[in-house]
Amino acid sequence: MFILKQGAIAPKPFQEVSMSIHEEPLRTWAEIDLAALRHNLGVAREFAKGREIMAVVKADAYGHGLVRIVEAIAEDVAWFGVANVEEGCEVAAHSRGRVLVLGPILPQEREVAVEQKFVVTLSSWAEAEAFEKLGKPVSAHLAIDSGMGRMGCLENEAVDLVKRIQELKWVKLEGAATHFPSADEDIGYTLEQIARTRELLNEFPDLSEVHLSNSAGLLGFAEEQAFATLMRPGLLLYGVSPLPEFQSRLRPVLSLKSRVTLVRELPAGRGISYGRTFVTKEPTRVATIGVGYGDGYPRHLSS
Repeated sequence: MFILKQGAIAPKPFQEVSMSIHEEPLRTWAEIDLAALRHNLGVAREFAKGREIMAVVKADAYGHGLVRIVEAIAEDVAWFGVANVEEGCEVAAHSRGRVLVLGPILPQEREVAVEQKFVVTLSSWAEAEAFEKLGKPVSAHLAIDSGMGRMGCLENEAVDLVKRIQELKWVKLEGAATHFPSADEDIGYTLEQIARTRELLNEFPDLSEVHLSNSAGLLGFAEEQAFATLMRPGLLLYGVSPLPEFQSRLRPVLSLKSRVTLVRELPAGRGISYGRTFVTKEPTRVATIGVGYGDGYPRHLSS
């Protein structure tokens, strides 16, 4: 069960229950704190230094409930980043912000993406050509593979590909993007990646949107990205810093809570739960908490 501070939420795949949010939940629940979300967005803005924020809300807003997260910040961000067209439709129903589909779009999704006026991400000429054949205007950002390896055109192919796409009638190439694979681990590589991207994008002065940064890139390398127009925080918004030195600046948006359901007195020499990783050395008061596998609490957290 999910409880929303300042409202109620029951994100998929959880089924909404009939009890009032003002009643005490029975055993285990998660609380979503929208004030913490807005605080973290403020931190993102501070590091972005005037550049626009694209709130990444893929995977049901990282499990926090896409619709209510979008509604909570709809007036505060200009862009939302989603993984697929289905998520984009949910965002569009609850926000006037622009939607960028970060992942490759399946052939059967292209018509919907165009009709919904989503900004699509292109990695290849084949994708651009497929959208052109639909005969309807569509805005696009070119993904450039500068080290992530998942998607995007290779850097040495980008200039020619941009020129070809810009000759199309229906596909409007308005932006370019890349992604940091190790901004939270490898400073040297990330700085070199930024330098390569900056040099490459000098070839495309007419592109209005440029974005590189995930949360680690925003927190650790914002100064080096003066040429970027957008920042794409994900984890940061939900209170998780990929760079430990900034964790104190953020507030957790989701809290998992449970109740003590039973208190017992056990003698010495009694094991507690699976694996008997804890054995009482003396008479001990033991509390049983009503959380387990079904609530996402894994056994490896024992002890």
